Amino acid sequence: MNGICTLANDRVYDQLIALLNSIKAILGPDMPVCVYPYDDNTAKIAAEIARRPNVQLYNDRDSIQRWDKFVRDVWDTHPTAKERWKKTGNSEYHRVGTHRRYCAFDGPFDRFIYMDADTLVMGLMQPIFDQLNQHDWVVYDFQYTDIIHVYDVSSPKLTQVFTAERLEAEIFCSGFYASKKDIFDRPKRDWLLSKLQQGEAEILYPMAPDQTILNYMVMRSGISSYNLALELPENEKTGCCVTSLHFQDRNQILYDKGNRLTYIHYIGISSEYFTQLGAGENLDFPYRDLFLHYRYLEEPEKRPKFKTKPKPYNQPPTLATRILKKIGLKS
Repeated sequence: MNGICTLANDRVYDQLIALLNSIKAILGPDMPVCVYPYDDNTAKIAAEIARRPNVQLYNDRDSIQRWDKFVRDVWDTHPTAKERWKKTGNSEYHRVGTHRRYCAFDGPFDRFIYMDADTLVMGLMQPIFDQLNQHDWVVYDFQYTDIIHVYDVSSPKLTQVFTAERLEAEIFCSGFYASKKDIFDRPKRDWLLSKLQQGEAEILYPMAPDQTILNYMVMRSGISSYNLALELPENEKTGCCVTSLHFQDRNQILYDKGNRLTYIHYIGISSEYFTQLGAGENLDFPYRDLFLHYRYLEEPEKRPKFKTKPKPYNQPPTLATRILKKIGLKS
């Protein structure tokens, strides 16, 4: 069975609803969805999921604990990660909940597409699933142009583990990918851990923890991978990130130079801005109205009606705010 997966908690409630509505609108009401819990803060999303017959909140505690332990074991092999996290005020393990997307390898779907909660479906997913007939891993992004957020490029071991050619072509963003159940079974996980313990852990980039581990797992295992951004003809490929401002909106679907997007990723826009927007604060960010359309698709009467001029979501802080932060009265 095919399905869509995502990762969420109550902090991304608004984004999750928008994603689920886009899945229903574009892929149909029967497309099954599994939501993996980032942490135990899930009361609001659980209530929303309960009213959607095609959506389930993953509750296999053995699977969750198994992947939690695997991730801790991975970072225990890293020579500097914990020290680096401590300097930035983080806990012993940084953003450990992000790794729970790995539970999809145990989950209910034989083949799945994982999408971050801050994404929206824009196009049909069958072409992605079709590629899984020939490959075990399918992505559609341009992360290969930005290796520094995937691996530690200062590590001399990096080009000993992976050739420069592979590093230029095989890295990917962990916000959207397609794969299959059980491709990372216990023996494979143990083998990967053994390689990390032998010194390869230093190539991991600790500040994007789930992304770096996932890239390492896929590339080190040597499974067959495919990136549509590299394989599609130039006149057919599209972008996917909210930072690309040239997409055209046609009836709540985005197009890139005439080609329909597969998905749009609101990467870099904090969940707090979506929450503030829903609360009536007139924040402006790229493709905001598209988000609002899908967020309130099933309850248009709740869509906020703004009475002020829009203000940029990333505008510089005011002088008063900077002073309050400096003296510790504002975070």
